[in-house]
Formats: sequence, C-alpha cells, structure tokens
Amino acid sequence: MKKHICVMPGDGIGPEIVEEALRVLNAAAKKFGHEFSTEEALIGGSAIDATGTPLPEATVEACKKADAVLLGAVGGPKWDTLDPAIRPEKGLLGIRKALGLFANLRPATLFPELAGACLLRPDIVGKGLDLIVVRELTGGIYFGKPAGTEVRDGKRTGWNTMIYNEDEIARIAHVAFQAAQKRRNKVCSVDKANVLDVSRVWREVVIEVSRQYPDVELSHLYVDNAAMQLVRDPSQFDVIVTGNLFGDILSDEASVITGSIGMLPSASLGSAQPGLFEPIHGSAPDIAGQGKANPLATILSIAMMLRHAFDMSIEADAIENAVHKTLQAGFRTGDIMEAGKTLLSTREMGDKVIASL
Repeated sequence: MKKHICVMPGDGIGPEIVEEALRVLNAAAKKFGHEFSTEEALIGGSAIDATGTPLPEATVEACKKADAVLLGAVGGPKWDTLDPAIRPEKGLLGIRKALGLFANLRPATLFPELAGACLLRPDIVGKGLDLIVVRELTGGIYFGKPAGTEVRDGKRTGWNTMIYNEDEIARIAHVAFQAAQKRRNKVCSVDKANVLDVSRVWREVVIEVSRQYPDVELSHLYVDNAAMQLVRDPSQFDVIVTGNLFGDILSDEASVITGSIGMLPSASLGSAQPGLFEPIHGSAPDIAGQGKANPLATILSIAMMLRHAFDMSIEADAIENAVHKTLQAGFRTGDIMEAGKTLLSTREMGDKVIASL
C-alpha cells in the first residue's frame, strides 16, 4: 500500500536537507519495493511570507491527511522582529497541537566514527551511547493550571502547577515500552517520587502499564540521579520516559554530550498517525543555500519515520547502516569535519548515503 507523506521543508537549510532525505527515502523505496507519495506544505517563515501566518489551515489539513509528516527547520533572523504571536516557531507548536502529538522521541546516539567529538571521557565513550528520551509533550508544569503571577504582600510572586492524570501518564508509558520493544527492551522511568505527589502517581501508573510488557525491563530513577547517570555512564540506558519538564532538560543533556547535534533526529507521536519527524538542529540561516548543511539528521529522521510510523524496521536499519558506512569511509560535512577526512557538500553527502544504501 502506498504511504503518503506531507513534507514541510520550512526555512533556512530546511529545503536542502529535506531534499536529500527524500532522495534517500526514494532509494530505500526502490530497494525494498515500497511506494511513497509526497505533498509539500508551508510552515514557519516561508508560510508567513506567502500567507501572513506561520501555520496556514491548508498545511494543517495536508498533515492530517498524511500517513507521516517530515519537517526541515523553521525560523531565522528575517522574522525575529515580528510579534511573538506570529513568529515562525508558532507554526511548529501549532502543528504539534493540531496533530495531538503528545510524545517526543529524541535519540542520543554516539556514532563511533565521531567519538572524538563526544564531550565525555574516552573510557565512558568506549562503552557506547545509544538511548532514546521519550518526553511527554502536552501536559505537566508547562500546561498545568493554575498558573500566573501577582504581587503578594508587596512581593512579585509566580506559580505553576505540575499536574498529570493517569491517562496522560499511561499513554506516554505505552509509547516508551513499545519503543523499547524495537530496541533493547529496557525502560527507565524518571520522576521525583521522593518529593512530589504528582511523581508518585506517575510511578504507580508506569508500573501498572509495565505489566502489559513482560518482555521489557523497567527501572526507576529520580531526576537528579538520572542527570548524573547520563554523564557518568550513558551506556546503561535504552529508553528513558519522563514528564515534560524533566524530559526537556534530560533530552538536551543527552543530545549535547554526543558532540554532534547535526546528526540527531527526532519524532513526535500521538495516539494515531501521522507522526512528525524532524532533525533536532535549527535552520542555520548563515549557511542556507550554500550546499554546506549536514543532511544526515534529516536522513536519520526518515529512518525513524520508517520504524515508528510504518513499522519498517529492516528498511530503517538499512538507512542507518548506510549513514554509518558513509562516515566510516571518511566523508564529512563542515560541521563534523576533522583532519584527514573528505569534505562534502549537502548534495554529495546525500549521494554517498544512497551509494552506501
């Protein structure tokens, strides 16, 4: 059956990295006998320029009709002076809300070929780093009510509410356990159950959900310990599941220690298709249109799409292995360039991955 993908190239380097990712997808489709159709839609700054809004209704409708959504990047200095209510980033937040995307999957993978860029000690690097942070996206302290500011007893005072109900916790837990089943069958749930009532409910519900996945090992860490363990021995983790605030912090920590933000993909998933797949890096307007951008994070986002949206794990593995082979052969873009390697343009990197595939 043909799968339909809504493609939102976005701003800056978005169009050129998306182009290479789609070329790799087409090569994989030919290799494995699949068929994909695509439809482009506007988002972010390009949508503002064309329609006056960062998320046109036509884009929302195109995404809802698709089996999966691929995004390049949004934003840039051209739109920095606009009213915050219509900035390009509002398009990204808006499409996540419109599609009901409550789970963010952000892998942190250390490519052996790029071990020299890792910020950890060589003995820690030697153990490997290959984990996914599953972050709840639509609840927790960022959205909890009551919240606000006021003057109390002559002092400026602010407050927020961290709140989760059992349904919100259960659905993100299911995403984490199902992701672990496609990996190494280990889930670590991160909370602050020694202090927070909301975390005690979180832990209870995660344990209840875990009984439906007897093949997956469940462990628990308090968030402060989890932050330490990520830099002490990240090899111990497979899938980390946590709430919005803790996940925001831990996913950034996990990704930055790899030293190669230009290599990392992500997925945002809901209870039904489509999911949204995108690189975690920005729009890099300073190099846009110059053929210098690294397309590998977007290509790896295609692999995540195949695995999580279409249950095509073999095809996803093939793309990931092609990226590894390309790096092993010494090919680099400028952001990951090192002495003795071969510098490639965005297009040339796409060519090499396709050849490896």
